[in-house]
Formats: sequence, structure tokens, C-alpha cells
Amino acid sequence: MTLSKPLKKSDIPENIYLRPVNIKNQLLISIIYRYKTKDITKNYPVTETQEILNKCLGNDFSDAVIFTTQQDIQLKYNKKRIPKLLFSKPTQSPLQELSHDRHKMRVIDIKGKDYLQKLGVINSGYEVIPKMQDKYRQINKYIELVDTMIEPESSSDTFQVTDMGSGKGYLTFALYDHLTNNKKMNTKITGVEMRGELVHQCNQIAKDEGFENLQFVSSTIQDFDAKGTRMLIALHACDTATDDAIFKALQAEAKYIIVAPCCHKQVRKSMQVPQNLKPILRHGIFLERQAELVTDAIRALIMEKFGYQTKVFEFISTEHTPKNIMIFGIKNNKKVNKTIISDQIHQIKSFYGIENHYLEDLLAGY
Repeated sequence: MTLSKPLKKSDIPENIYLRPVNIKNQLLISIIYRYKTKDITKNYPVTETQEILNKCLGNDFSDAVIFTTQQDIQLKYNKKRIPKLLFSKPTQSPLQELSHDRHKMRVIDIKGKDYLQKLGVINSGYEVIPKMQDKYRQINKYIELVDTMIEPESSSDTFQVTDMGSGKGYLTFALYDHLTNNKKMNTKITGVEMRGELVHQCNQIAKDEGFENLQFVSSTIQDFDAKGTRMLIALHACDTATDDAIFKALQAEAKYIIVAPCCHKQVRKSMQVPQNLKPILRHGIFLERQAELVTDAIRALIMEKFGYQTKVFEFISTEHTPKNIMIFGIKNNKKVNKTIISDQIHQIKSFYGIENHYLEDLLAGY
């Protein structure tokens, strides 16, 4: 069983996973509490587990799915806390492993995932290749983050996603698989990638897998028409390519923007170190990190200026990759004071002697 979509901002897990385990011939329920930076696992008797679920369902979490060998059953609560049950075909094998010592539960399971094999993440025996463990971990973390942040969507509407700079397609394929097969959403995803050989390879894999609404096109971010995009993604788009992607999302009035910036050369080149920060920023590596912070802070402010509620957080631990910051924006109907935000951006630029921010230049007159 999986609990997701937390209803509170307090210190509760992002997800809770439950499964039966057999410990010393006693049937228990193993519960994984997944926080942003850690997992906590505890084992409970069945009766005690029922009490935990009674507390969590509809109070702490708005979404729960129980996986049985006959069917998957989803319990969803709307904004008025009214529950609804949805039923779908089973995704679990009739043979359940009840041993306590096993791998962590993952949103994207490796069983039967031929696209992960073709992408070089798993081998022919459906085992994660050792050198791809970090990539597999990143894939699941990414899907978990997206899953907890997108709001319920009408199954009849096409959920159109544009993935700018999709590269080899690891995350693109996983997101399509999850939204289409796990979430049962009417999803269409377009991966935008300049390198023609990667576009051809990904399109062939999508065709082989029967992923009819997943396609890849050869284009730059600047030249691609993102009209109709519901969610725009740009992971590790280098330097100002992240700004190009955000600009396309704002033009398309996408509801969701997800970017994980990479490189911050544009602002770094024009930054003037304030006198009172020179003792701190006299080292190049500190100055580089400060440029990253300033660049992404201004990006988040610009998104807020255009009516997005933003969150900035660690995408995946720096133990696995140094490119670990993600900016997430969701369009809302709340009024914003654009004058105040513009003044905040101006003050930041003035303090650091920054002449211009590329995203602001793109939006000039928009």
C-alpha cells in the first residue's frame, strides 16, 4: 500500500509505503516513512497498523493505493475531504515475497520494464546494473517528487508534458510509464532534444514499447513551440537554456514548471563581489556557488511574479550528483504584487552588481 499527497506542511513524510512481512513466523506490516532526506522503517502488528491508517487517511494524506493480486484500489480525497474509490487491473504478481530483508519499494519497479533494459539501466535478468544504481535511484526520486506535487487531473483531458533537453530519455520514459500505467492518466509527452541520434533511438524504443503518446523531436528549446503544454520540464539544461525553458513555459501558461538548473555562467560573469562579502567570496568555489544561488533565486522570483507558487529543494543527494537543486512552480489564481517582486529582484541585482538576468531579457515587453 502507498500513501501520497500530504495534506499538511508539518513534519510528516512525503510518502508512506506498507507491505506484509514474515518475521519469526509472525505476520507484521512493515512501514517505510519516506522523508526528503531519509527513510525510516518500522514493523507493526496488523491491528496497530489499522490505527495508523485511520489516523493518516484523509487527515495527513489525500491519496492511497492498495495493491492486491486481484485489483488495485485507489482511495482519493478531494479538497472537501470527500473520499472516492477507483478500481483498476492488478499490478502485483500472485507470488508475494514476505521476507523482511529485501530492497526498498520503488515507484518504478524493474519487473517487465523492457525500456529500462534498452536504456541500459537493467540487464536481461531485470536486475539493476551496478553502475546504474544512482540513475535508478534518481529516476524513482524524480517520479516521487512529481507524484506528490501534481494535483488530480481529469482523466478525460490530455495531460500534455514537454521535456526540454530530454537526452537519453531515462526520466522521460519513466514519467510516461508512471502517469499512463500507474496513474491511468491520458498523457502525451514530447521529448525535445538537439542530438538526432538520441531522438531516433528514443523514438524506436517508444515504438517498441507501444508508448503511443510518447514522442521525441529534434529541436532546440528556443525553436520548439510549447503551445498547449500542461507541464514543462527541463532537467540539467545548461546555463541560460534553463531560462529559455522557463520562458517557453510562461509563454504556454503551463500549470507546472519543473527545472533542475545546470551551470550558471551568465550571472557569474557579471557579478561584482560586495565589499562586505569579499572575505567569504574571495575563493572561486564559494563565488561560483553564490552565483548559482543568486541565479536560481531570481528565477524563482520571476516565476512568482507570473503567478506561480514555487518550491526549491534538493532533487537528489549530493552524494550521487552535484547538480541537485530543483525549482518547482505551480500556477495558481492568487494575486501577486508584481511591483514588490520586481523591487526585490532589482535589489538583488544591485547588491551584486548584476547588469542583467537572461530570463528578464527574454521577458522584456512580454
